[in-house]
Amino acid sequence: MEGGNPLSDRRTVEFDSRDAFINVIPLPPAEAALDDSGYSLHGRGPNVITCALGTPDATVGEVTRLSPTVVWVMPRGPVNATESATLPVYLKGRGHMIGPLVGAFIRADAETANAPVGLQLVGVTVVQGRQILALLADSLRHGVAEPAASALPVQDIIEQPERIRSILTAICASGNKGVLRRMGRSVRMVLERFNSATSQLEWRTDESVSDWGDAPYDVDVIGYNSAYRMQLQAGGTNGDRLFTPLPSSISRIRHRWHRRVPAPEGARVRFHHPLWRELGELQREVVDLSFSGLCIKGKPEDLMFPGLLPPHIELETAEGLTLTLRGELRYVTSPRADGTVLCGLSVQPYSVDEARWVRFVSQTTSPATRTSEDMEEGLWDLFTRSGFFSLAGKSSEEFDELRQAFRGMAKRGAEIPQLFCQAVWPSERGPEATLSFMKPYRHAWMGHQVAKRPGKPPASVQEPGQIMRDLYVRTFEHPQSDPDFRWVVAYVEALNPWIAKAHVRYAERQMETGQGLAFTRKVHMLDVYSHEQTGLSHEGIQVGLATPQEMTLLADSIARTRPSCYVDALDFTRERMDMRGVQARWKEFGLEREREILVARKHGVPVAATVLELGQRGTNLYCLLDMARLFSMTEEGPSTYVALVDAARRWYAARRRASFHFLCEDEGGDYVREAGIHSGPDPYMWIISSKLIPDFLEHISELTIGRRGAHNPR
Repeated sequence: MEGGNPLSDRRTVEFDSRDAFINVIPLPPAEAALDDSGYSLHGRGPNVITCALGTPDATVGEVTRLSPTVVWVMPRGPVNATESATLPVYLKGRGHMIGPLVGAFIRADAETANAPVGLQLVGVTVVQGRQILALLADSLRHGVAEPAASALPVQDIIEQPERIRSILTAICASGNKGVLRRMGRSVRMVLERFNSATSQLEWRTDESVSDWGDAPYDVDVIGYNSAYRMQLQAGGTNGDRLFTPLPSSISRIRHRWHRRVPAPEGARVRFHHPLWRELGELQREVVDLSFSGLCIKGKPEDLMFPGLLPPHIELETAEGLTLTLRGELRYVTSPRADGTVLCGLSVQPYSVDEARWVRFVSQTTSPATRTSEDMEEGLWDLFTRSGFFSLAGKSSEEFDELRQAFRGMAKRGAEIPQLFCQAVWPSERGPEATLSFMKPYRHAWMGHQVAKRPGKPPASVQEPGQIMRDLYVRTFEHPQSDPDFRWVVAYVEALNPWIAKAHVRYAERQMETGQGLAFTRKVHMLDVYSHEQTGLSHEGIQVGLATPQEMTLLADSIARTRPSCYVDALDFTRERMDMRGVQARWKEFGLEREREILVARKHGVPVAATVLELGQRGTNLYCLLDMARLFSMTEEGPSTYVALVDAARRWYAARRRASFHFLCEDEGGDYVREAGIHSGPDPYMWIISSKLIPDFLEHISELTIGRRGAHNPR
């Protein structure tokens, strides 16, 4: 039911300095590699690798997992694993014997007959490590080994004709490569266009396929963040051209949580091998990167293997930027034609470099965009030109008092990527468009404050929809660097057809799956002025701070009446109801963030509550974080709403807020008029899981092909 982020499972041990790291090299095996590191083995006959304990002839069974730090064996009979001392270990396979190695039993299951036996290897020398990895490389070549850390892709089938057409049209515009396969032959190809007049796909191949025979053809093509596989049942060829109808279905393979892009020219890493310091400091070129990973170009003699944990990696750029990371080897390729190997690592920055890492990766993955510092004046002009200030019937003059606060947050936000991302698409004319994200809740980021310059795009824009597509990618990918990220929240005004399709219809389609990964509904965002007390006495109603017991009752009530994604995203679980952790995080950066809960009681019994929130001025020009909600806890609850609104006025006035929003999730009723609440827009509350971000950005990529519509979420 919840969103998820693979970064949340990361190990968090840090070294205080590079000197501290070097002083402990080599690391103990348990800290240098995962105990499930290396390769899974499934060889039989001449391809099997066996393990012997004590003497070379005392074979105990077949090796099922192997690395220079760990051996797992499927025993052929009973194994006495109760000894605590180390013992000699011998490996035999492919006509070679390695040993004696030194090993100790780990997590052996003495209760189950013939259960797998694990051995931690200690003190493995460089020579022995090279022998083990050579044996594994031979197993890989014979197809009887695979990286233990590898993960299978996720697949789903798309059968809706309009959706298929939309995906393939987007791939046409992006110019991504594909592969055509038939009868054991393959050729690279590009989908050039969908001809609406003939309803045919037009492909260009690297070589003639006219002698390949008749369809069907199997084709794989790359989208924004997915690989698509389809079978084309008919088609005609003309030299290097192939013409086919639309497929009836396509299979989508999600291949990455984080999109990877080529690394900047000159980017390199340097690190020591966690096991063998005598290999010296390794300096290697970075091939590509993402928020959570690197691919580097290494050498076979580097002795890398899946599961290895380099604890101190320094990434250096051609511009002199140095970032400190820790990582885990995920895969190592076989040697390529030039003698190099590609090593894939999952990485995480040390806390001291967290902000700089996020900014570096964001700029690398979305080079056409920038953050907001030094663009405050241009942004204010952009908001004026785009009509942003006229939303909800307001005028630009009403925002003048927030201008200074906005300027300050535009600069501060760029320095705090842990909480903010204000992305700008600049051109020679100034900012063309902007879109912002912030983190107001423990597990949720909020998208807001989007504006686009009206009229034709600048001449530098090569593709329709490029500006908004770039901004969506920059901002929606930004929270993926946050290990606590589960949800995206927004309040979108669906008057614009593009917004309705991009956000509302997408969430509605996800809701239909019943997986609990999305939620949307129309709400009323009404305005309340702090000085407009009703003057009513509210006899028989007592309003005060919620007690711990009342907060539990409120949390239970919300859980019964709202979907689970709403509860988790907006911090309405009992343990996070007071948002203490979020307030502390914002305070750490000198920023205001507050939540307080007031309860209305009749005869001492809690019947309703108002949840009051406040945020730093300037984070949003419509002050979206200054928000009040009303919740009924009994049937008598609505009769106390007016008293709660007056209490909310006093609360916000004490914090020097002239007004605040009331988010009305019902139809309003008489209490809205009696409380003196003013009208406002009717946006859609929009929540999607972080698990959907790659799919959502694929959706945005499809929609922005051929579209330049401005859109107006607040």
